[in-house]
Formats: sequence, C-alpha cells, structure tokens
Amino acid sequence: MNAIKEFSEFPGLEMLSSAVVLIDQHNCISYINPAAEHLFDVSRKSAKGTSLKKLFVNPSAMLIGVEHARRHRCSYIQHEIPFQIHDYKKTELSFTVTPVGDISEHDFLIEFSCPSQQTKIAREQRIISETNHSRELIRNLAHEIKNPLGALRGAAQLLDRELDKEELHEYTSVIIKEADRLRDLLDRLLTPHKIPQMVSFNIHEVLEQIRSVILAEFSCGLRMERDYDLSLPDMVGDKQQITQAFLNVARNAAQALCGKGQIKIRTRVARRVTLANQFFKLGLFIDISDNGPGIPKSLIDKIFFPLISGKNDGSGLGLSLSQTFISHHNGTIDVESQPGNTCFTVLIPIKSTQNSGEHING
Repeated sequence: MNAIKEFSEFPGLEMLSSAVVLIDQHNCISYINPAAEHLFDVSRKSAKGTSLKKLFVNPSAMLIGVEHARRHRCSYIQHEIPFQIHDYKKTELSFTVTPVGDISEHDFLIEFSCPSQQTKIAREQRIISETNHSRELIRNLAHEIKNPLGALRGAAQLLDRELDKEELHEYTSVIIKEADRLRDLLDRLLTPHKIPQMVSFNIHEVLEQIRSVILAEFSCGLRMERDYDLSLPDMVGDKQQITQAFLNVARNAAQALCGKGQIKIRTRVARRVTLANQFFKLGLFIDISDNGPGIPKSLIDKIFFPLISGKNDGSGLGLSLSQTFISHHNGTIDVESQPGNTCFTVLIPIKSTQNSGEHING
C-alpha cells in the first residue's frame, strides 16, 4: 500500500485543524489534508505531484528545514516563521518536519500551525464583547434622545407657521433640518436590532451590485477588480444586511482612496471552520482590499467600535454596522492594514456543499 493511500484513509489527519503535507524524496507533494487546502488555497488534486516550494513565495526557511530533517533522519521544528503564501497572504507559521520511515524512508510529514490563531480568536471575542456593550449603551441613549427630539421638531414646525417675517423662517428651517439629521443618525444606531430576514441568495450577485454602486459614486480614477470562486453555493442569510455590510466596507475603502486607486474583491470557500463556537464544514471567505494609505495604528483596534471614525466628517457607524450584521450570521470580520495594503476579511458559515471549481479574474 503506498503512502498516499494509507494517509488518505487515516481519518485523524483529515480531522486535524492544523495543516498537514506529505512529501516524497523529491520534495513533491503526495498528500495534503483539508486544513492544508484551506491554508494554501489549493485543492488536493491540483497540489498532488507539485513541488513543495510552489506553496510559498519565500520557501527558503521551509526547504532548509526539510533538508536538515532528511540529512539527519530526525524531526525539525521552527516556530513563528514569516511566510508569504500568495501575493496577497502573509502569515506566521510554526512547522514540524517528521520522517515517516514506517511507510517510506524517503517520505516526510510536515505539520503547519498558526501560533497566533488562539490569540486572534480571543481578540475577536473581546472586540465583539466590547462593541456589544458600547452598542447597547448607545442604543439606550438613542431611545432616550429620540422622543424629546421629536417634540423639539414638532414645536419648531408649529413656531414656523406662526412667524410673520420671512427671514425668521430660516432659523426654524435649520432647527427642523438638524432634527431630521439627528433622527436619521438615531435610526441608524437602532437598525442593527431588527430581526434578520433569512433567504437564499448568491453572494456574487450582491458583490456585483455593490461594485456597480461604488463605481457609480466614484466614477473617476477608481478600479475595482474581482477574483471570484464561481463554485460557491448560495448562502442563507438576510440579503439586505449582508449587502449593507459589504457596501459599508467597500465604500470605506473608496473614501480612503479618495476615489483614486484600486479595490479588489476576492471570494473563496473555507473548509472546516469554527465560528461562534460552532463547527461548520464550509465557510464563505471574502476579502475586500485596497492600496490606500492604511488605517492609523491608533484606530486599528477600535475601528469597529460605534462612533469611531478616521474621517473628519464620518459618523463612525459604517464598520460597526458591518460587524453587527456579519455577527448576526455567525461570521467574523477582521482587518489588517499597512500603507499600501488594507484588507478586510469576512468569514461566514455556509451549509450547502459543492465541489470547488473555476475562478474568475478581472
């Protein structure tokens, strides 16, 4: 029995959350488990027989470890090594290279893990908890403000009808307009508490609609590229909330670019994900990235808090609403930013299953 068959039939490797790759004497891949498919964004079928170094943009540290283990017939361990897996994905990985002499003296098993994964999960849970507390406080405050605000607006309307001098109407008009503006702001603060209306829809139709809206708003100098996985199944969720969540992120990126630059939308399927303490066989993975100036370090940990904004005229509600709507669907939203590359990453569970297929680039 050859190595690939024996490893494929061992359910333990298939169930591991850490990525596992089996290589032969030529450093060619014989097997990868589902976690490795997700980490390296490659299918088992396409990975089989290819060189290990094709999984990385910078494979030197990995190859040194493999050669050391092969030369000395021993295990080799490295912790928190920076790798660039694709031109868009940088991460730190720990890896262990282990000989599997009981199957073949030339085969080695490499296990990858993300040391920061638990830290990241804890950080996400902390941010969600803090934003929920902040949002509840603001929601209660909004309710307290809304009633007297309506009374002020009504009084201004009554006063406007009693005024004889035309120039005085300007003052009551200001009161009414500002009251309406505050009422709209309060309505937006209260919007997330509406019960989601679940329907089945295609996420790419939503993203294309958002792309059209953004290009219409910023018609000069903005490019919006997409890299879609067309095999993604329909998702079940509140279509209006999901549309608004991604529209807020895309519009935020376009505003950061001042309408001139590049935004890229990328979709992929994520396998074997745990979200909101639940296990899902499949997830929807969406990146919205831009090549703008980046988010200031002072804001990066507070960017999803309500009323926090990096723009002078911003309300600070867009990204907070996006996080709320995504969490309604048991999903997560995260951001990584540096000058020239800001990427918002959304992961939402999906229940239906389809085989992975072609991608669209353009």
